[in-house]
Amino acid sequence: MPTTSGGPAASGRPDTSPVRPAASGATATPRGGALLITGATVVDGTGAPPRPADVTVTGDRIAAVAPPGTFAADDGYATLDASGLVLAPGFIDPHSHADTSPLEHEDDTSKILQGITTEVVGNCGTSPDPRPYGGFGPLYEALDAAGHVTHYCPLAGHGALHGAAMDGRPGPPDRDDARRMGALLDEAMEAGAFGMSSGLIYPPGVHSAPGELVELAARLPEGRIYATHMRDEGRHLGRSVEEAVGLGARTGRRVQVSHLKAAGVPFWGGVDDALARLDRARAEGVDISQDVYPYDASSTTLLAVLPPWFLEGDDDLVRRRLDDPVQVDRARAEVDDPADHGWENIVAGDGYDRIMVSSTRSHGHEGATLAELAGTLDMAPFEVIVHLLRTEDLQVSMVDFSMAERDVETVLRAPRTSVCTDGLPVGLGGKPHPRLYGSFPRVLGRYVRERGVLDLATAVHKMTGLTAEVFGVPDRGRLTPGLVADLVAFDPSTVGETGTYADPRRVPAGIRWVMQAGHVVVRDGRWLGARRGGRLTPA
Repeated sequence: MPTTSGGPAASGRPDTSPVRPAASGATATPRGGALLITGATVVDGTGAPPRPADVTVTGDRIAAVAPPGTFAADDGYATLDASGLVLAPGFIDPHSHADTSPLEHEDDTSKILQGITTEVVGNCGTSPDPRPYGGFGPLYEALDAAGHVTHYCPLAGHGALHGAAMDGRPGPPDRDDARRMGALLDEAMEAGAFGMSSGLIYPPGVHSAPGELVELAARLPEGRIYATHMRDEGRHLGRSVEEAVGLGARTGRRVQVSHLKAAGVPFWGGVDDALARLDRARAEGVDISQDVYPYDASSTTLLAVLPPWFLEGDDDLVRRRLDDPVQVDRARAEVDDPADHGWENIVAGDGYDRIMVSSTRSHGHEGATLAELAGTLDMAPFEVIVHLLRTEDLQVSMVDFSMAERDVETVLRAPRTSVCTDGLPVGLGGKPHPRLYGSFPRVLGRYVRERGVLDLATAVHKMTGLTAEVFGVPDRGRLTPGLVADLVAFDPSTVGETGTYADPRRVPAGIRWVMQAGHVVVRDGRWLGARRGGRLTPA
């Protein structure tokens, strides 16, 4: 059986019982912990149509899914009345950045309150540096000891491999560096990582050659995944998709295109060709899928608007360039020029008026666009970027309104698309992208109930079974006897996000309760206090 590390014993937080008498008709739990959930409409994560069913849970496992009335409460079950609710597998987020959430003093409940019980972390080439811990194994053990709110499926980030192998030295790896990177990747896989990720608009990934990534991905064990934030999601989206497809074809490894989009107003509509190319690749035998968050705005560090050469090296080098008028003028000339300079120019694609400051170290200027700040501070828009990065010591995040909702819906409909949050850790503060708190309920509310982009069964499949299949998440993703009882019950008539870009930190509506391994951990939008997640290892 796949192993689970960490959990409530390591967290030091209060325990919760499988059910409590106050929970919607639940009775006291009998000896053995057998639970009967009645009255639900089951959507099982396979894509099969919704159906009325009763579900029994014994210990941490789903014991049975049967027609209503098959079991009786007087057979010794505790009961949980789910009348009027949809019962589904716990949601699985394939693209999260909550790698260090276990180390936060505050419980990171942004995902569990959405019904997300498992998340894949280490995306976009960014995962914790293993060096301070003595390797990937001790790193994962330290995170386990802190305790996990959700189940935790780590990827090894290309950036972490590069930094550890080259000790932060800039530039491309030589053969010795490449061997060290490969050995570190092997170590991460042995420690239980689910695969490797790359972030090809961020250093050091932006400087990496395709061959470097192919060489690393080829080392992945069979069934492990390569997830990529591609080099360009705008002008050169097609070329970027070709690189991802080519890696999968050359290595025979599974590939996930992260947060597929057509970014930048001039490039809207580009997802059609991208999806067609991915379909052809699958027909040619390449194992490749994609994920999407259900919003027309992205979010990342403000540093991403600068040319790649400006970001090469460590933070001290970037700070020096920000203080060098010659380097700043060179960067300004590229950023303000809509011509193709060989990198994804976010400003050229969207303009300063579509880029909003979401968080800063001082929490100043949050919620204002760069164009608005140019007026407030009496500076040219590019000077605002330099000013913010200098005065906030590089610690500035942004929300970029870069996409068309029509494209989001097109990607969402595609059969091999999973739903993700792309959520950052909650500890950054400010006004984070509302996807951190509402992605999955938003799909169920806006794109199922309101707009009819997906039917309910398909949407749940994209949140559960499909993601478990693609990433090899063990014993989860389907509401099937024998699998772990990670479950979510929601009201299909009210489920939805409640946050906005101005006020994102809001608990979603309609998530009635969430269960992990037979234990209710969320009830009526309230976190019950025990970290019941654990680190999973690949199936």
